[in-house]
Amino acid sequence: MAAVSDLAFDPWDPAFVADPYPAYAELRAHGRVHYYEPTNQWLVPHHADVSALLRDRRLGRTYQHRFTHEDFGRTAPAAEHEPFHTLNDHGMLDLEPPDHTRIRRLVSKAFTPRTVEQLKPYVHGLANDLVAALVEAGGGDLLTDVAEPLPVAVIAEMLGIPESDRAPLRPWSADICGMYELNPSQEVAARAVRASVEFSEYLKELIAERRKKPGEDLISGLIAAHDEGDRLTEQEMISTCVLLLNAGHEATVNATVNGWWALFRNPGQLASLRADHSLIPSAVEELMRYDTPLQLFERWVLDEIEIDGTTIPRGAEIAMLFGSANHDPEVFADPRRLDLTREDNPHISFSAGIHYCIGAPLARIELAASMTALLERAPTLSLAAEPRRKPNFVIRGLEGLSVEV
Repeated sequence: MAAVSDLAFDPWDPAFVADPYPAYAELRAHGRVHYYEPTNQWLVPHHADVSALLRDRRLGRTYQHRFTHEDFGRTAPAAEHEPFHTLNDHGMLDLEPPDHTRIRRLVSKAFTPRTVEQLKPYVHGLANDLVAALVEAGGGDLLTDVAEPLPVAVIAEMLGIPESDRAPLRPWSADICGMYELNPSQEVAARAVRASVEFSEYLKELIAERRKKPGEDLISGLIAAHDEGDRLTEQEMISTCVLLLNAGHEATVNATVNGWWALFRNPGQLASLRADHSLIPSAVEELMRYDTPLQLFERWVLDEIEIDGTTIPRGAEIAMLFGSANHDPEVFADPRRLDLTREDNPHISFSAGIHYCIGAPLARIELAASMTALLERAPTLSLAAEPRRKPNFVIRGLEGLSVEV
C-alpha cells in the first residue's frame, strides 16, 4: 500500500477534477485500500471491494443507531449546522435498519414501479417540449435548457409541488448538496443550513395543506402510507421529500451533460447512436459508467473489518470510489473506451445493497427520454464551446454545455 500523498489523487486539484480516471488507475495498481490523511478516510478503488462493502452490514451510513459521537470517537457536528443535519439525518439514505427498513418500506408504497411507469408519457412529452424550444432557438445551454428542467419538473410533479413554487428547488438542492463534498468550507455549510431551513419550512406548509386536502401526488401518498401502525413522522416526511428531490435530479442532470460531453468527444460512438436509436438503453448505462455523476460514497466502520491484510478499525470512515470502480479493468474490458454496445456493464452508479437508488428506474426513463428527443429533434446537435468542469469532486458535473443545432 503506497501513501496516497505519493500518488496523483488530489480532489482539490483542478487537473484531477477534470480527469480523475488516470489517478484512479494508479490507486488500483498500488493496492486495495489507501489511507488518505487530508479527509481522514480510507479510499477503496476496486470494483469487487466497493460492491462487497456496499452490502457489508459491518458498515453504515450512520453510527448513531448504535453509538454516541463520543463512543465512536467522533466529534458532534457544529451546533450552527444543526438544521442541515436534522434534515439530512432523517432521510433514508443516511439511516440504517430498523429505521431505514421502515421508511424505505413506507416510501416504496407511494413510489411504486407502476407510479414510475405511469410518468413515462409526461417525461417524454416534457423532454420533447424542452428540446423543441432548444431547436427553435438554434441552440443554447444543454444544462439549463434541458438537463436541469426535465428531472426537476418530474420529481416536483410527483411530489405535487405547484409549478409556481418550483423556482427555488434547484438552488436549494445545489446548496444542500454542497455539504456532500470533501471538507466543505464554512461558507458552503452556511448556504446548506440556510437552504435546509427554507426548504423545510416550505415543505411543512405543503404537507399541512395535503393533510387537509389530499391529492394523487407522492406527498399525499407518504401521508397515507402506513404499515402495521407505522407512519412517517413529519421530519421523516420532510427529509424524504428533500432526498427524493435532491437525489431525484442531481445525478440525472449531471449524467445528461457528462454523457453528451463524452459523446461529443467520441464522434464515432455518437454517429453509431444517431444511426441506431435502439442503442439508447445501453448508451444510458455506458454513459453512467464512463463518467460517473457520483464519484464517491462514504460509509462508517461499525465493526472492525480487514481489506487485503489491512485492518480498518471501528470509527473509521471508508470512501468508496464509484468512479474508479466503474473503470476497473478486472470488470470492464478497456474501461477508458466509450462503448455504447457494451453488454456486460455492472456499473455501480446507482449504488448497491439496502441503499440501492430507489429512483433508478425513473432516472433511466428520464435519461432515455432526453436522449431520444435530442437524437430525433436535433440530429445535428454539436458542441458550440468547450465546457468548464464544476470544481466539485464528489458530485461530478459541468458548469454548462453550450450547443448548436
